[in-house]
Amino acid sequence: MALFITEECINCDVCEPQCPNTAIYMGAEIYEINPDLCTECVGHHDEPQCIVFCPVECIEVHPDHQESQEQLLVKYKRLTGGLS
Repeated sequence: MALFITEECINCDVCEPQCPNTAIYMGAEIYEINPDLCTECVGHHDEPQCIVFCPVECIEVHPDHQESQEQLLVKYKRLTGGLS
């Protein structure tokens, strides 16, 4: 599953540098997450770092991008060139 940032985002810029896949970027009004790059930190960390560091808890599972742990791991391997 990819994550997304809700409208409660305060643009604090804490989440963006925490993303190991550079999936988080500044959108038109708030930060956004590219679902093609988001692996929920699978392959990098035990839990999504953006959620861990977000001070307003505005990052949630994206309802339109449901992926299993196996699918996220495949995406991670594709993004990293198979590096573990």
